[in-house]
Amino acid sequence: MDESIKMTVSAICTDKSVKSKYAYVTFSDGKRSAEGMIPSCEITKNDGFSDEEIAALRFYMKTNLDELKRIAAQINVFEALKRS
Repeated sequence: MDESIKMTVSAICTDKSVKSKYAYVTFSDGKRSAEGMIPSCEITKNDGFSDEEIAALRFYMKTNLDELKRIAAQINVFEALKRS
């Protein structure tokens, strides 16, 4: 059984009302999924992961925050749409 978790990172989003920037980080193993936000490193949605696994995903986001920010900053939404 394949227990690997795939992660995707969104482009940077901006909330102009509070002048903040954030990105979504999604984790999925094909059956379960969770969505978090950076830079807060909080899980905002969970469908099937245990509390212990959610804590591990939060820890992953916190310890890899700089890299996740770099990934989000490099995503060009318009270029991605052209390739679809």
